[in-house]
Amino acid sequence: MGNAMSGWRKSGAWRGAVIAAACLALPGCISLGAKVPEQLIKLTPDVSAPAGATASGQLSDAIVVLDPEADRSLDVMRVPVQINESSVAYLKDASWIEKPTRQFRNLLAETLRAETGKLVVEGGDFEVTGKTLIGGRLLNMGYDAPSSSVVVRFDAMRREPGGEIVTRRFESVVNNVEPKADWVGPALNQAANDVARQVAQWVKEG
Repeated sequence: MGNAMSGWRKSGAWRGAVIAAACLALPGCISLGAKVPEQLIKLTPDVSAPAGATASGQLSDAIVVLDPEADRSLDVMRVPVQINESSVAYLKDASWIEKPTRQFRNLLAETLRAETGKLVVEGGDFEVTGKTLIGGRLLNMGYDAPSSSVVVRFDAMRREPGGEIVTRRFESVVNNVEPKADWVGPALNQAANDVARQVAQWVKEG
């Protein structure tokens, strides 16, 4: 009886090991980490300085682009969906490849380089020495469900060499967008580039 019981236990343990090994080989049987989203969204500038282009000068004459501030809904890797005035969800099967505030800063800096031809640096300790500082608050960069649109809204702040501060709100809306990652991603890129060009024109005129 004892030998039979021992053999059954060994046989059961062996079968369990085989099942576990097979399960590990099958995707979806278990999850060892967060599900990878179907689409990673990256902002890409429509205009950029050509290869080999240079801009030189004193750091004190540079345009310094700072990380914009943002609400917590934009301080994450998910794309916000405004359901109504008081409710926010996140877009299914999509994620930012990097936080949207940092991506927008990079996009804006590259657009300024292309549009102004001036020395443009990003963040860091340069803010204490730059001639012109560009910062602000990213108010919206996501999908608006009631209007089926993508909205990018940015309150820009420009500090002039003499210390004067000027602000202006910029916005771009892309309409008729379905709430799907492969629709929202390109629309976000389009709207963000539009806002970046508006800001660059504002800086040039200033």
